[in-house]
Amino acid sequence: MQSVPKMTVTRMVQIIKSITAREVFAKHPEVKKHLWGGSLWTSGFYANTVGQFANEETIRNYVRDQGKKYTKRPLHSKKTN
Repeated sequence: MQSVPKMTVTRMVQIIKSITAREVFAKHPEVKKHLWGGSLWTSGFYANTVGQFANEETIRNYVRDQGKKYTKRPLHSKKTN
């Protein structure tokens, strides 16, 4: 079964980020002083569903690896002759 969502994922994320930031700053105003630009959240987000393009492990790994140093990996390996 499928349904048409009434709200975009982007809008849901904006609402969640807004509410959680407001709550954190209300309960812990000192946090804002330690943040770059005073913002709790970055502008980006990751959204996916468990199904055709991702599974639970993919999403779990993405969340686990947040904040870790990025290592650039080559897209194609060079063939040696």
